[in-house]
Amino acid sequence: MNLIQTQSELEQAIAAFEQADFVTVDTEFIRETTFWPELCLIQMATPDQTALIDPLAEEIDLAPFFRLMANPNVTKVFHAARQDIEIIFHLGGLVPSPVFDSQIAAMVCGFGESVSYDQLVQKITGAHLDKSSRFTDWRHRPLSAKQLEYALADVTYLIPVYLHLRAQLEREDRAHWLKEEALILTAQDTYDLKPEDAWKRLKMRLRKPQELAVVQHVAAWREREARSRNVPRGRVLKDDAIYEIAQQQPVDATALGRLRTTPKGWERSSTAAELLATIKEALATPKDKLPKLPRHTQASEGTNAGAELLKVLLRIVAEQKSVAPKMLASSDDIEQIASKGESADVPALHGWRREVFGEQALKLIRGEVALKFEKRRIAVVDAPN
Repeated sequence: MNLIQTQSELEQAIAAFEQADFVTVDTEFIRETTFWPELCLIQMATPDQTALIDPLAEEIDLAPFFRLMANPNVTKVFHAARQDIEIIFHLGGLVPSPVFDSQIAAMVCGFGESVSYDQLVQKITGAHLDKSSRFTDWRHRPLSAKQLEYALADVTYLIPVYLHLRAQLEREDRAHWLKEEALILTAQDTYDLKPEDAWKRLKMRLRKPQELAVVQHVAAWREREARSRNVPRGRVLKDDAIYEIAQQQPVDATALGRLRTTPKGWERSSTAAELLATIKEALATPKDKLPKLPRHTQASEGTNAGAELLKVLLRIVAEQKSVAPKMLASSDDIEQIASKGESADVPALHGWRREVFGEQALKLIRGEVALKFEKRRIAVVDAPN
């Protein structure tokens, strides 16, 4: 288990990986005190070789690794890929493609919702992984043999997992389901988040358009500040503080200092001065330019009951198809279908989800099918004319 720390070793390893049909990939990183994750280790494997790459080594340039990630002839296999892809996008400016995410594939294949890697390995291979090194500080050097063994297991056992899931998807004609999911996973917009959209991450009930304007401006300011200082968003300003600022709308240091959600004395800092300028800019938005509040429509009579029936149908279909329910429809999908029917623009009414669940859901709310309790089970039956 040699740790690759020179450019020549990296080039040699990547050249071999480029000849493979697929490569399993994982990363170890630290991000508790930073905005951007700090990449500390890269693990890769094929049936014929393995590699542990030290991105912290002085002589390492990761360009060959990024070249492999962009190679269209080699499938990159991850488990719960989003954070790994986020790191690759930030450092290499690219989204790996093609990608196979074993966590998504496992949900499609009936292994439950958000199944963990060690659970999946145990179910498919029978092996029990040693997770005692899970909370390692991967920045520390040298890494012990136990730590490297733990890291390598994250990609070596992923090989039989991938082969098993790929075969099941092909056998059950569900490979195209995963391709649709991969379009979102590998979309650049998924990782190239604009500061102006940062407010969408916040869960807040606002009463006035002016409050929303303040939230949008302050959230964008916080996002830019966190990125430039490379610190977590909460280190700049907590979510609760953004909500309180939107309500109280302080325009000077004295008013800012009265808020319960900001540290005492912070209102006199240069950072607070920048925040106050941002708040004033938001409050100066002309009335006809103010953003519109998101609409929270009141559910019509019968919608809640209809949603409950759709949830039962979802469980039935998910069990019949051996697929995790949340892969077929989210709670919002269910509520939208119950409220709007065919006009609901939700994932459950598009692509393979519509084929598997969406059409059945529409038939249920149109009264074309019914739920019947028989032989101690609930079944979907044609409704009587």
